[in-house]
Amino acid sequence: MKKYLIEYKPFLLFLAKFFVVYLFLTIAYQSYLSQFNEKNHEVDGFTILVASQTEFVLNLFDASTYSMPNLKEASVKIFFHKKWVGRIIEGCNALSVIILFISFIIAFTGKFKKTIVFILLGSSIIHFFNITRIALLCAALYYYPQYQEVLHGVVFPLFIYGIVFLLWVIWVNKFSFYAKKNTE
Repeated sequence: MKKYLIEYKPFLLFLAKFFVVYLFLTIAYQSYLSQFNEKNHEVDGFTILVASQTEFVLNLFDASTYSMPNLKEASVKIFFHKKWVGRIIEGCNALSVIILFISFIIAFTGKFKKTIVFILLGSSIIHFFNITRIALLCAALYYYPQYQEVLHGVVFPLFIYGIVFLLWVIWVNKFSFYAKKNTE
């Protein structure tokens, strides 16, 4: 057993760091969300920010885009060409995706300063592409409502997770300590 622990030590350390960071950030995020009463249809501030930024992007293409609180659930309604095309709920804000991203980066350790910069830059990139993804989804749902299931359930999740995967590949191959070992 000791032989396997020694042999798989790097992998086990990766898993331990990943799960500890993921658990810590998830608990912190759930603590943040617990401040909002979903039964009273309260939407967290970050989700409202995402809705506002999505509205801004859509307004670049159609001045009649607007958002408003949903009175029946904890979400923000998005209107495009004055038609209700979607709702933004807590799960749309990509914070859980960013938590996953950060956990992986920390688990695949690199130099402290590079790790912090990459986490901040990568989280900003994920946020930017998430806003773009939601805006594109809203426009697509306006023009192609018959494809709602495939657009919302397949195409756009692949879009955001593809960005995260690309950032992970860049991190592992360019900045992590693993990259240094492979180049020597």
